[in-house]
Amino acid sequence: MTDRVLVSPAELFGDGVFETVHLRPDGPWLLDQHLARLARSAALLDLPLSLPTVSARVAALPSVTVASALRIIQTRESLHVAVSAIPATVLDERRTGIRVVSGAVGLRPPWSLAEAKTLSYGPNFAARRWARAQGGDDLLWVTIAGYALEGPTSSLVWLAGDELHSVPPAEAAILAGTTAAELLARAPRVGLRSSYRMVTLDELTGADAIWFASALRGLAEVTALDGVPRARSPWTARLLDLLGY
Repeated sequence: MTDRVLVSPAELFGDGVFETVHLRPDGPWLLDQHLARLARSAALLDLPLSLPTVSARVAALPSVTVASALRIIQTRESLHVAVSAIPATVLDERRTGIRVVSGAVGLRPPWSLAEAKTLSYGPNFAARRWARAQGGDDLLWVTIAGYALEGPTSSLVWLAGDELHSVPPAEAAILAGTTAAELLARAPRVGLRSSYRMVTLDELTGADAIWFASALRGLAEVTALDGVPRARSPWTARLLDLLGY
């Protein structure tokens, strides 16, 4: 019998940050944006981080023949860089969409790390389990005042007329989404305007289309919101193609 802990205290208590990157045969997609967010997250946790070291570790990885998941994990004690297959469930959500349930979150304390991508993902996974228990696939966090924020592992994007929107990270005090930001930047290429703005849940229900955006899923179309089915949008395939998925 031993009392030796098999993981470091930083990993055991979630004292670290990470990024998940869509690794494509032509290289890591949006790597610079992910590394910039990794640096912002590390600064919020006062973690040591050497971006040149991270970049060198990523550059040393062998190329892949199929899209994969690249994970970069920085703790107070170590750096991990690893590649794995994209889960089949993630690919299914991209193809078939997701049923989303809304759930209210209270006021966050001044020390909240909601704007950092930390290893403390227990509440995020619990939120998704709760949504599944309600008959959904994923959760949409909503403020007490009724404003939609984000999913536990994704950014909210919606289409209203010819304008594509996402929630402003700084104003909403949420994690900035790299995939959502890239989508809004490319929107004019397919004739859409784009902007960041707050949206109430009631207003969101009237959107022409809703998606959850994340690195591995790309876009997962919301096919039901709080039990109300939504018609599939022809824009889903176009926007996925725009992002190279």
